[in-house]
Amino acid sequence: MVPSDPPPELLAVCPALTDAELNELFGASWPGHRPTSFAPVLSRSLAWIAARRADRLVGFVNVVGDGSVHAFILDTTVHPDERRNGLGTRLVRAAAAEARARGARWLHVDYEPHLDSFYRGCGFRPTAAGLLRL
Repeated sequence: MVPSDPPPELLAVCPALTDAELNELFGASWPGHRPTSFAPVLSRSLAWIAARRADRLVGFVNVVGDGSVHAFILDTTVHPDERRNGLGTRLVRAAAAEARARGARWLHVDYEPHLDSFYRGCGFRPTAAGLLRL
């Protein structure tokens, strides 16, 4: 018997998401994640992209905007079981397309140095930026 390939993941723009499934994904993906309510975050988002394989949430990226031409990628998250297969790139590219469709002309992302090659592969180029911890 030849094992079959897993079903492809399905990307969706702004699907309904529960706190339980987001917390499960973030808990598996981000050390130190504490369960939280995502409703306040999503209510302020320009858009979000979710990836499901079967009924399981396996990827997420959030896009927030300034109400004009700038949008920002936040919380790019891929379940550890799904990494290194291009899902993160597909999520970010779908988020960029959705931000463009909603009027953004510039897409920003902040990331740690170890993610430089990932975001460069998604088409981002480094820029000088400032950060103030509040």
